[in-house]
Amino acid sequence: MEKVFGLIGQTVSHSFSKSYFDEKFFREGLRDHHYELFPLNDIKEIETLIQDTKGLSGLNVTIPYKEQVMQYLDEVDPAAKKIGAVNVIKIKNGIRKGFNTDMAAFYETIEKWLPKGKTFHALILGTGGSSKSVQEALIKLKIPYKLVSREASKGKYTYKDLEKKPRIINDSNLIINTTPLGMHPNTNSMPPIDYEHLTPDHFVYDLIYNPARTMFLQKAEMRGSTAKNGLEMLHVQAEKSWSIWNN
Repeated sequence: MEKVFGLIGQTVSHSFSKSYFDEKFFREGLRDHHYELFPLNDIKEIETLIQDTKGLSGLNVTIPYKEQVMQYLDEVDPAAKKIGAVNVIKIKNGIRKGFNTDMAAFYETIEKWLPKGKTFHALILGTGGSSKSVQEALIKLKIPYKLVSREASKGKYTYKDLEKKPRIINDSNLIINTTPLGMHPNTNSMPPIDYEHLTPDHFVYDLIYNPARTMFLQKAEMRGSTAKNGLEMLHVQAEKSWSIWNN
């Protein structure tokens, strides 16, 4: 019987998930498995998508629906409930269950990347579903962090605060972008921080992987900072999704 998996989000054409799973299914001889991209203008459209897609067995969830999707699920895994965001849905016998693999994937990749024995203080740019997963991972790593948001009510700092107090960037040697700023096709956008305050002591992680080097990462590299994109995180997250769908 045919099994369909896919990615839901507002803009999904940038995603490498389809090519990743297409290659995986080909390698493993799963000719009856397919991975599709499902752009949704509104999260409510998930109901029609699930009803109309024969053989739909699992979904990945991307920006901006990782939090909103939870109300359309029958069950949410306790870890995802604690984080407050879902990026994987398993559909079996009509039951929709939500999971979060972002936290574990981010934790795994950043823990390997950061040098041991160095003390970090983090700034997380963005406060959405991906940010919540990053926050949980940093708590696990015992790395203190502050949030930056466009709206004062959502974060510790606004971007205007960073302008007024350059010390905030100076004192934060780990900066993580969880926003979609710079993602294909809007590759000329970037988080509005003062990149002049980045130094070779800074470690900069962008969850975006398309393009491989966002303007955010390019600006950081020009200042000598150590930079990493989200491609490895995508691969780890994809394998964790596959384990959930097949468990």
